[in-house]
Formats: sequence, structure tokens, C-alpha cells
Amino acid sequence: MARAENKTEAGGTARMVAALAKALREQQGLSQEQLGKLIGYTAAAVSAMETCAQPASDQMLLKLEEVLGGGLGVFEKARALMRLEKYPAQFKNYVLLEQRALTLSTYVTFVVHGLFQTEEYARVLIDGSYPPRKEERIEELVEARLVRRALFDRDPTALIELVVEESALRRTIGSSKIMRGQLLHLAECSRHRNVTLQVLPMDCGIGGEHFGNHGDMTLVETPEHEHLVYLEPQDESLLVSDPAKVTTYSQRYAKIRSQALGPRESLGLIERLAGERE
Repeated sequence: MARAENKTEAGGTARMVAALAKALREQQGLSQEQLGKLIGYTAAAVSAMETCAQPASDQMLLKLEEVLGGGLGVFEKARALMRLEKYPAQFKNYVLLEQRALTLSTYVTFVVHGLFQTEEYARVLIDGSYPPRKEERIEELVEARLVRRALFDRDPTALIELVVEESALRRTIGSSKIMRGQLLHLAECSRHRNVTLQVLPMDCGIGGEHFGNHGDMTLVETPEHEHLVYLEPQDESLLVSDPAKVTTYSQRYAKIRSQALGPRESLGLIERLAGERE
């Protein structure tokens, strides 16, 4: 839904696209309704794009290129810049990236990753966060977190890897019953053909080294084959796109994964920990 505050928050690319689309539309003598019919959107959607109340989506940019681009490729070139502007300063923007990812490789230390959380586990975490939230907001956030599971069954298939610290599986969140349900859910998730789940044991380092001591990370490959790293320290969001930095994080992730148990051993440990919660 278009929001009035988007008009002031819109970035330079969104404003450029809005102004260019409006100018080309008027040059061709098209009303907002007529342009909308040509690109498969309502007149209200075109108006929202032109006022930056709802900046153009990637799909809309493709349609604008077909109808207004004139073979110059201006809207096609704007797609990459628009994606840069959408990179997350807040988590909600990251979710859009997550749901489109070709591959998602995550390492988590303290709690189970959001994609793999049960409803009960997620509710305890969200309810226990600071500052406190109203009950309505808690339910909204729980529902939003569960919706992310669609990535597991998306077509085209996303390849998903998770390396989770053993300590996160042993830490009681909510109750033993909730933790048992969470562990069994993890075991079930690991059986998806597009999911690889590994546990980093508490005694992982041969000589005491621990390659994961810098904290959580998520490596993302986009449909455009961009390689990014997402970090979330203390509720802040950071998306790393610099190739040299992404390479360093990717190498660190590979080191972490090399210290983890294999998928079969990891599943056995998860099932054993679930059995201890009975």
C-alpha cells in the first residue's frame, strides 16, 4: 500500500524514474489510466509511482521500459540503481531480498534463524524483546515471520543453508516443550531437498580457534547473481555489497562450515536433543 511518508523518503533513483516516466507519458499523450492499461497497472498505481508514494517495482520498470523506453534502456538501467536504494536500513527491506534469493547461507549463534522458527518459539522471542511491544504488534510480527517460510517451497527453488551453534539448540527459549517443538521442526526442515542444516559443536576448534566468533551473518545470491552479505547487530541492519568484503565474509563462512558437523550428524544431534526435552 502506498504511504504518504514515502514521498519524502524516496531516493534519488525513484524520483528520477518518477519524473522521467511522467515526462515520457505526457510526451506520448497518455493519461495515467491509459499508461496503466498498457503496463498492467491501475491509474492509482501509476499516480503513486509518479508521486513517489509507491516507487516503481522491478516488474513495473520492465513494463515501463517496454512501453516508454523507446529502446534507450533507461528504465532497464534504473533497475540496478533502484535495487541499491531498496537495500535494507530496516529488516522489512531485507525480507524482499530474502524471498527473491537464489541461495541463502546463514550462520547463527544465539537463537534459531527466523526462517526456521516455530510459531511458539518466535512469539517468545518477539514478546521478550526490548522495548516491550503491544500484543497486537507482537501478533503482527509473529505472522510476518511465519510468512517467510514460503521460501522453502518457492518455485524456482531456493538453495538454503543454515549453520547453527549447538549452544543455541541447548538454550531454553520459553519452555522445554517449546524447545522440543522447535528442535523437531528443525529436523523436519533439514529433510527438505533444498535445505542443508549443520550444527557447529561447542568443541569445534581443534586448537581452540572458533571462526564464528565475529557473530551472525547471511550470504545472499540474488536472481541477478549479485553476492551480498546481510548483518543484523543489535536490531540494526547492514547490507554489504563491496566485492572484496563479500569475499572475506564468504571465506569466513566456509571456515565456519568446515568446523560444523555434517548434515547427517547434525540431524542426529538435533533429534537427540529433542529426545532429552521429553
